[in-house]
Amino acid sequence: MPERNIRLDIQYNGAGFAGWQYQPDAVTVQGTITAAIEKVTGMKVTLYAAGRTDAGVHALGQVANFHIDHHLPTERFKDAINFYLPRKILITAAGEVPREFNSRYAANWRHYRYVIDLKKTAHYFDYRWEFPYALELEPMLAIAKEILGRHDFSAFCRVSSQKENNDCEVFESSWRREESLFIYTIRANRFLHTMVRSLVGVMTLAGRDKDPLTLSHFQDIMASGDHTRVKSVAPARGLYLVEVGY
Repeated sequence: MPERNIRLDIQYNGAGFAGWQYQPDAVTVQGTITAAIEKVTGMKVTLYAAGRTDAGVHALGQVANFHIDHHLPTERFKDAINFYLPRKILITAAGEVPREFNSRYAANWRHYRYVIDLKKTAHYFDYRWEFPYALELEPMLAIAKEILGRHDFSAFCRVSSQKENNDCEVFESSWRREESLFIYTIRANRFLHTMVRSLVGVMTLAGRDKDPLTLSHFQDIMASGDHTRVKSVAPARGLYLVEVGY
């Protein structure tokens, strides 16, 4: 039988996982799904993802693919893999795609969401940043608008992860408030390591009523390309990979 390329649409609760990418001595999302596929098929596969999320980051619409030479009908992959997965990971769809499809390199954009809560709760600590200070929406909106378009985001990427080209094109960047929640939406062609969390951290400094970070200060940070000037990086638990566009 010719080799097949199987696409998986995936949701996961990132709490308790050491991120997406496989690590030999840690529990990761990639490693857990790969092990489940091996239990179903008896074969080891390499699982490629649209975005390699960090420890604690959640996904509502992760996309991954793997190549396999196996007879299992396509429509059975979803339920068969889910049978061996913990409740924190769910395959929501599985389908056969062209052999050349790669979930990372074929993606046109990724959509992330970040959730801040001004209230503490007993239930949602792992799913949002419980922020202990008041925030003003307008200055955060002004910076979010400044992020739109193509920019060099080197200042918002860990130095060890920077590439030769750190330009990203941002198609959507906005905040909205829902009672005690501040929700940030960003959609771009690519993201650098810790980019969203660094941007959110800086924008919360702008929203503070005590010595707020100004729009011109943000522009200076972006122009500098210096990550050491980013004085606040939001925790991973409030970040969600919502959707990947192809």
